[in-house]
Amino acid sequence: MLWITSAWGACFLGIRWGLEYAPVLWFAALRAVLAGGALLALCVLQRRPMPRGWRAWSLIAVLGTVNVTVAFAAMFGGAAGLSTGTAAVLANAQPLLIVLPAWWWYGESVSMRTVFALIAGFAGLMLVAAPGGQGAALALSSAVAITVGTLLSRRLVGLDVVAASGWHFVLGGVGLIGWAAVVEGTPIIAWSPGFVAVLGALSLVGTAAAFVGWFVESQHCRFDALTAWTFLVPVVGVVLAAAVLGERPPRWTAVGLAMVLVSLWIVLQPRRGVGKASAVEPDTTP
Repeated sequence: MLWITSAWGACFLGIRWGLEYAPVLWFAALRAVLAGGALLALCVLQRRPMPRGWRAWSLIAVLGTVNVTVAFAAMFGGAAGLSTGTAAVLANAQPLLIVLPAWWWYGESVSMRTVFALIAGFAGLMLVAAPGGQGAALALSSAVAITVGTLLSRRLVGLDVVAASGWHFVLGGVGLIGWAAVVEGTPIIAWSPGFVAVLGALSLVGTAAAFVGWFVESQHCRFDALTAWTFLVPVVGVVLAAAVLGERPPRWTAVGLAMVLVSLWIVLQPRRGVGKASAVEPDTTP
């Protein structure tokens, strides 16, 4: 989880850089299609089994629409309208959004301590989001979409995760291409060496590798503990934005960030009487 969250935090810096060379939706589409293509090429080399049956393909199509088409469009749009650190915070609100759906769908009970911690984290997010306007709304929309994608990812049990991930990126990327063609028209992209390097890092490390790792973990870990790690993503984003771009969060944003981090620490504390064996057994429903 440390390398996954670090990669995602660095992605927000890469998105800000890349948006100087490519339009929002076309950039998001390139990220998704390149990630999916790389994973499918790996499947061919390793002779991994491809998804079969309409139920598997329906799940992958829905996952691609939510987790890629909607989430990436909102994430890139939010990054374009907000500071890097603020966008990273709002786009990673999964721990605050996933608790009730995880309880409803998968029966994951939540302690009162966790509830209060999540309320504090949500209040912190509101402090961060307040000055952000439309950019903040887009970033939060991305968080909602990725939360739905995380919940659906547990249904990938029985499928090859690399193949399913690759196809969901390709299908979601195709949706982004259609969206970009309608909204942004013919793409005008400056294919500089820097942009190619940023796109490659975003696609291969921050997307293909990181999401495969995330989907694997989501199949056997409690969602509240797993998604709490994503609170580290904005920490990486804020630190990199300060070090590289010279961004300094305003006072209330800093207070909100502190509240979010405290809530993360509380959520990650071990639950009484529950050890490593508390990981949720995967749903084996085909």
